[in-house]
Amino acid sequence: MALFFGMFLSCLRILSLLTLVMLLLLEPNRVLGSSRGKHFGLISTSGMCASTVAIHGYKCQEFEVQTDDGYILSVQRIPEGRVGGGGQNRQPVLLQHGVLVDGATWLLSPPEQSLATILTDNGFDVWISNTRGTRYSRRHVTLDPNDPEYWNWSWDELIVHDLPAVIDFIFKQTGQKIHYVGHSMGTLIALASFSEGRQIDKVKSAALLSPIAYLSHMTTALGDVAARAFVGEITTIFGLAEFNPKSGPVNKLLKFFCAQPGVNCYDLMTAITGKNCCLNSSTVEIFLNDEPQPTSTKNMVHLAQTVRDGTLSKYDYGSNYNLAHYGEPRPPKYNLGDIPRDFPLFLSYGGKDALSDGKDVETLLDYLKFHDVGKLHVQYIKNYAHADFIMGVNAKDLVYNQVISFFRNYG
Repeated sequence: MALFFGMFLSCLRILSLLTLVMLLLLEPNRVLGSSRGKHFGLISTSGMCASTVAIHGYKCQEFEVQTDDGYILSVQRIPEGRVGGGGQNRQPVLLQHGVLVDGATWLLSPPEQSLATILTDNGFDVWISNTRGTRYSRRHVTLDPNDPEYWNWSWDELIVHDLPAVIDFIFKQTGQKIHYVGHSMGTLIALASFSEGRQIDKVKSAALLSPIAYLSHMTTALGDVAARAFVGEITTIFGLAEFNPKSGPVNKLLKFFCAQPGVNCYDLMTAITGKNCCLNSSTVEIFLNDEPQPTSTKNMVHLAQTVRDGTLSKYDYGSNYNLAHYGEPRPPKYNLGDIPRDFPLFLSYGGKDALSDGKDVETLLDYLKFHDVGKLHVQYIKNYAHADFIMGVNAKDLVYNQVISFFRNYG
């Protein structure tokens, strides 16, 4: 998952605090802004373009993409580098963020250190997706974020609706297959999607940073006790449809746990992600000013199920509801061994990553053991943790240059 997944799963850790949870849930959710109506395709250059891209001298375009279940997603395009060189022949690349962050996560560092601008300056046509519910993607053709039904989704729906909508849109705009980069949960939805044969015909290759598929060995200092205690399901029952870390309920609960003995929130980044080796303090400050972003509580529950069950499965509604939903008492599993063996994959993971633990990555690699020789590239960086892959001051030299070489190798 993304940077804050471990923190918020782990902070809700004791079922005896159910009374506190119920009290906090009585407060209304804070909605960060919403609107209704249809408006798709190219829009103005405001929004994320103005705040994170154009200020550095890059051209940037804002698009709105509608999913087939009615969500309106914000997508940004950086069509050329600062020295120009745009055109139809630039290879498109889609950057997909993880949970509890948004597309700005690819632009936190200065341009010479951020993957989005590095790719652009190296001749790629860069597209950035923002998942439903985050600050730039809070619209729907009929639903409002105040409506609990707006939040009735998990990462299953991102696989079925969001990812296809964005990839199809880019494919139609450029007429080319795309390269894909995912971080954390952005790797999870890609792997699960490819295992079902989705979008393979429109994607040339995929680079997966801090790959997440299995979470049984998560070593975050705050632990995974809450994930195993079904607290996520409890919050769902009591009506917290939107999981917004900046709203009253979740924010107060976080502060409560930060006051508990043994919980060191002074160095929260390390407690969440592992001991990152290479972060710039000013970049971390920018990150903490803008993130975390909202997601659905159902999505957090689904991630918690992945931790507890040790499998990569669709959302577990419970045996009776699973029968109605899937026709069987247990949710179907995503079989990563079904990813086409000739599909080019680049995986990069770190030895200090508390979320994408090495043992879990080994489980993932075991499912890929029959991949064609030369089509699976694996990079291990001993001193890297989860955040280093998107904010590391030396990520360009250690990771991004390898990603660029990988993409160029596959056209």
